[in-house]
Amino acid sequence: MSENMFVKSRQPAPSGGTKKSDYFSTLKKDLKKHKWLYVMLIIPVIFVLIWNYWPMYGVMIAFKDYSPAFGILGSPWVGLKHFERFFASYFFVEILVNTLRLSLYSLLVSVPLPIILALLFNELNRKWFKSTVQTISYIPNFISVVVVIGMVQFFFSTQDGMINMLLETFGFSAIDFLGSPKWFPHIYVWSGVWQSVGWGTLIYTAAMSGISPDQYEAAYLDGASRLQCIKNITIPSIMPTIIISTILATGSILSVGFEKTFLLQNASNLAASEVLSTYTYKMGIINGEYSFSAAVGLFNNVINFIVLFAVNKIAQKTNESSLW
Repeated sequence: MSENMFVKSRQPAPSGGTKKSDYFSTLKKDLKKHKWLYVMLIIPVIFVLIWNYWPMYGVMIAFKDYSPAFGILGSPWVGLKHFERFFASYFFVEILVNTLRLSLYSLLVSVPLPIILALLFNELNRKWFKSTVQTISYIPNFISVVVVIGMVQFFFSTQDGMINMLLETFGFSAIDFLGSPKWFPHIYVWSGVWQSVGWGTLIYTAAMSGISPDQYEAAYLDGASRLQCIKNITIPSIMPTIIISTILATGSILSVGFEKTFLLQNASNLAASEVLSTYTYKMGIINGEYSFSAAVGLFNNVINFIVLFAVNKIAQKTNESSLW
């Protein structure tokens, strides 16, 4: 009995501080070894703190009747008044439906198309042709949104648009593409696809480059066709990249691009083009209702975060690939 007690007394007592000391010692060594890398990191960290975190202080005005004369802290607190006003307004459902329609339409098109295009590029054998086609496909990504809208107007304008000129040449009547709520979602989504689909293929092409050629050679020796190799080797290998890209895309489900929507918007297509981002701009910048527009923007961001978190959890449980 006494021997056992003596043996136990010689054993070190468990301590919660051991892990902490090991962590700090490792961090100290790492800082000493890579000190210049951490010095280079100072500027990006300061940039993120100033432009991404410091503005969060202004979210407070969503719960106040903000007045520039009184400032953020001096303005009276009103709680959820602006949120209740937005939810009770007759245009809340219309704006939310328009935003979801454009977002879901964009997701259904813009998520699979880069994957399909990357798979087609991966099957090209001539390197010069493959690199040429890839370059042509992602050049539109470097074109300004304003220029893209100018091109859309050049093709779809009622007066001198190329499409309507062709329709009239063949005896059809001109179609008001830019002024019709029915055509607005298609023009918005497919112009965005044309601009970004080539650039999106670079991510999947990079993921495919990490696949060992031995897998394809073994499959071909076993008599597998190209389609079977794509189905059983390529797609499973890039599936984690597909899942991460999809999670990131769904995380901005209510953040429809403001610039393109606003530039394509007019009085005729307003029933389909008024979304949360354009409505926030009009209420905040044009009408000067800063607190109300801050409440709408905060609602937008909270919904995006909830969707991102939910989709990430689903992906984590089903495929064990997630952001965290």
